[in-house]
Amino acid sequence: MSDLPQKEVQFLREEIRRHNRLYYVESNPEVSDVEFDRLLKRLEALEKKFPELDSPDSPTHKVGGEPIDGFETVPHRLPMLSIDNVFSIEGVREFDQKVRKLLEVEEVAYSVEYKIDGVALALVYENGQLVRGVTRGDGQKGDDITQNAITIGGVPLNLETNDPPELLEVRGEAYIANSDFVELNKIQDSLGREAFKNPRNTTSGALKQLDPKQCAARRVRFFAHGVGAFDGIQFRDHHDYLKHLREWGIPTTPHVQSMKGIDAALEHCQTMMENLHELDFEVDGLVIKVSPFADRELLGNTSKSPRWLIAYKWERYEATTQIERIEIQVGKTGALTPVAHLEPVEIAGTTVSRSSLHNRDELERLGVMIGDFVVVEKAGKIIPHVVRVEEHRRTGNEVAFEFPERCPVCDSPVMQDEGGVYIRCVNPACPAQLRESLRYYASRQAMDIDGMGIKVIEQLLDAGLVKGYADLYKLRELREQLLNLDRFGEKSVDKLLDAIDESKDRPLWRLLTGLNIRHVGRNNSQVLENRFGTIDVIRAQSEESLADVHEIGPVIAKSVHQFFHSDFGIEIIERLRECGLNFGTEVQESDSETASEESPVLDGQTFVVTGTLEHYTRDEIHELIRQHGGKASSSISRKTTSLIAGEQAGSKLEKAKSLDVPIISEVQFLEKIGKAP
Repeated sequence: MSDLPQKEVQFLREEIRRHNRLYYVESNPEVSDVEFDRLLKRLEALEKKFPELDSPDSPTHKVGGEPIDGFETVPHRLPMLSIDNVFSIEGVREFDQKVRKLLEVEEVAYSVEYKIDGVALALVYENGQLVRGVTRGDGQKGDDITQNAITIGGVPLNLETNDPPELLEVRGEAYIANSDFVELNKIQDSLGREAFKNPRNTTSGALKQLDPKQCAARRVRFFAHGVGAFDGIQFRDHHDYLKHLREWGIPTTPHVQSMKGIDAALEHCQTMMENLHELDFEVDGLVIKVSPFADRELLGNTSKSPRWLIAYKWERYEATTQIERIEIQVGKTGALTPVAHLEPVEIAGTTVSRSSLHNRDELERLGVMIGDFVVVEKAGKIIPHVVRVEEHRRTGNEVAFEFPERCPVCDSPVMQDEGGVYIRCVNPACPAQLRESLRYYASRQAMDIDGMGIKVIEQLLDAGLVKGYADLYKLRELREQLLNLDRFGEKSVDKLLDAIDESKDRPLWRLLTGLNIRHVGRNNSQVLENRFGTIDVIRAQSEESLADVHEIGPVIAKSVHQFFHSDFGIEIIERLRECGLNFGTEVQESDSETASEESPVLDGQTFVVTGTLEHYTRDEIHELIRQHGGKASSSISRKTTSLIAGEQAGSKLEKAKSLDVPIISEVQFLEKIGKAP
């Protein structure tokens, strides 16, 4: 036999594994599903024609082997414990208080991630080879479903490393993506079969199939989020662990963020809750974990659950109402969002008359039609959303909604995100995108331009005075035209122009937040500023170096890199540079040659803020503390330098008194840093 078939088989296996990694781990596919299937079928044909070239770890064996008689029950090397739940911010803070008390520290390093509503699964690798897949079962033992685990999308049969750990038990969640679930039910419908009820039940049923080919047909995927037994390697913290998994070709839970302190964790929880609709998988909460593995070891477990993590869930309230019409809204990133206008209904004390349907996949998954009676759910601080259709109440007069093929605002073409769920307007000059992006840029979360609300922005856009962020800083040249706008007098115009000028000196993280880079909010912007110092240094980073930053990761790194290297992003940055905005300060090395001769005024000091302040918001005081070398904490201890107390200070004031912690006013603090009002 010629060595050509052997070379082609080797090439095809490497290509298929590479494309698998691009699709499942990096979310950056290079080929279509059709092209991928063509490669797989060619490899199958060669292995069938030349059986001596077949191999147990070939990608072709992931499509499923022969049916089995039943599942063997096997013990877990370490118990697969459950997670304790809390349903309020107070519950999260109580968890943090217990953790800090046990660790005897003021602040804990946490990571926050989505709690995927799937089926818990442990994958055991020995010397880099997948040897077993086991369900949670009763926590002590579970079903050996190795033959089905092999078929799961993204699960590598061998770790992509020449130096694998002797033992690695990867724990995570098997799930079916919402987009795949829609397609599966279309297939069920075409075959005249009953529709699957929901992604989680369908995943569970798939893993119980005795025929692996049936499991493979259900399009089950896997995200890793935890670890069981391991040997031959050490992990510093959660970020380090997930980074290793990605390097080895194992897909990990997306959008994981690390931060210091429970306040930062809760702030990020809120951001994640607001972004639920961007996900292509079901979520039933958030998970807050202590990140350092050494701290986890110290905290240990109870008989039921680890002490170092908590599931933050939300109380759910439901009501039934009717959809009157569906409209499309275009957001600040160009995403087309279908919004259901509802017959007003009372839910948890508020009147709900609108509900986002999020995206086309969700619209199809729900099967919503205009005129349908639907169940609307309000959970925690999440915006009310439609959870199901009451199909038994249909009369035949309902009307299907056709998703537009062009932007309803500017009539530009629309495109679906590669590997994502959103359909977006491709025109960056779309008036709807511009309006929403300017509103976000000027908001208190970003550049904090006082007086620039949505009505002002709409007037500026309608008058043609603004077409981008940089145009805001040229409005002083157009003062006379501003005076002609509705409700713009001499004082209000000058006040607005002064506020715009003041924003030029805002910290870099505020500018980064306002630039509306996908996945980049306040916390990530502060991380980028602290790590790199200036926009130019951030811009010079590779995607890999950005991903290596502790709190960033590959998803955010890709988004940041794409923005700063796109024609659109480059133009925005250069125009803002011409306007004289603060682009940051170079980060100084910590060695003796470059370190500042004088320590910051608050160096080594820890402050807690409580009550209502007069001159600054609490976030702004926290920012001032950090700028002057101090540390802002959320809780009082004997190590606290001072409590900054405003009006109506609560329990923290009493605790500070009991611990003899100095109590100072906002003005006293401002005098301390040379900013007396």
